Amino acid sequence: MGDIRLRPPQLRPGRALAHTPGASGSGSPHRSDSRPPQTPRGARPSDPDGRLGTTPPVPGRPTSLFLLLGLPAVLFTLITWQVVAEGPLLDADAAASRALVHPDRFSELLADLGNVPVAVPVLVLALAYVTRRHRRIGTHHWWLPAVSAALLMALVPALIVPLKELTDRPGTPVVPPATGYYPSGHTATAAVAYGAATLLLLPWLNSVRARRALLALCAALNLGVGFGLVRRGYHWPLDVVASWCLFTVLVSLLWLFLSRSNRRTSAGTPSRCTGPS
Repeated sequence: MGDIRLRPPQLRPGRALAHTPGASGSGSPHRSDSRPPQTPRGARPSDPDGRLGTTPPVPGRPTSLFLLLGLPAVLFTLITWQVVAEGPLLDADAAASRALVHPDRFSELLADLGNVPVAVPVLVLALAYVTRRHRRIGTHHWWLPAVSAALLMALVPALIVPLKELTDRPGTPVVPPATGYYPSGHTATAAVAYGAATLLLLPWLNSVRARRALLALCAALNLGVGFGLVRRGYHWPLDVVASWCLFTVLVSLLWLFLSRSNRRTSAGTPSRCTGPS
């Protein structure tokens, strides 16, 4: 019987040394120093700020998500706390209201753009158009975008009414004495109706100029409603800003949901119109 004592593994030139950086030799499967190692994390340049890059868990844009979701949510929480606690921010709000209030016919017309009979039919037309287009091309779950936007619109009174009762904020000196003005329901209606309609219509516009025009129109409508409400004296400025913050979060969530749904549809089973014949 030979010697079977356990010994540390011996270093063999041409095999173990072949994997050390800079090793050379004929027939050695080594890698030159000029090539990056083919490991998941090796020799990978860092991505710009705001991206997770290609390392696990998944690629993303945390900075953009914070601007769309985190910052508006924080601002809404801060404003609501100041309204409930009657904090010093309300003094600045009252000063801004006194400087901006000037009831006239134009401001009333702008505020009316946030009425349910005006804003909701715009969304309904967009839902009908987009649903028809999806059905025509045979999109899987063709009903999903319209149903998602409609549910978000139905969520407006479900959120606004309890918040009005919770905060019980009185109105400006221009309106009759009453409470329940925070947050602005007209602003919320306009934000969801025009915002959701824009999100649904954007993918169907072919030119960059048309998409930019639609986004500009959506922003102008919402800014016009907010300005009209404050100018007419229907709401304090913070009532409007709080609704913008809250429903920016919700419309952004709708955008993220629809984007993920579109990606899954594109990567899934081909539709009956686009699949192989």
